[in-house]
Amino acid sequence: MITKPDKNMVRKKRHLRVRKNLFGTPERPRLNVYRSNKNIYAQLIDDVNGVTLASASTVDKAFEGEATGNIEAAKQVGTLIATRALDKGHKNVVFDRGGYLYHGRVQALADAAREAGLEF
Repeated sequence: MITKPDKNMVRKKRHLRVRKNLFGTPERPRLNVYRSNKNIYAQLIDDVNGVTLASASTVDKAFEGEATGNIEAAKQVGTLIATRALDKGHKNVVFDRGGYLYHGRVQALADAAREAGLEF
């Protein structure tokens, strides 16, 4: 019997395809997004040195909101990661959607980060 691959396995394969062409440098770090059912996380990563430069998520103490798994929470995380990136002097980033479709919470996070001043 042939089994259907699960969603996360398909996402990980898609993420590998996307990551072949994306690379974060110290001048232009990679904005990585991870989305779970309850939370959403964003990181600025320098792949040359293997260092996380800034991060924001719905589990941060600075996050203000009751619901953590909706579009409004993703928008707040987008503005939070953008302000932290701009504070550290990073305006240009490379957006890594993590294999997720550019839709819903991932798109909301990206749009909020753009509105807050990040360029990608």
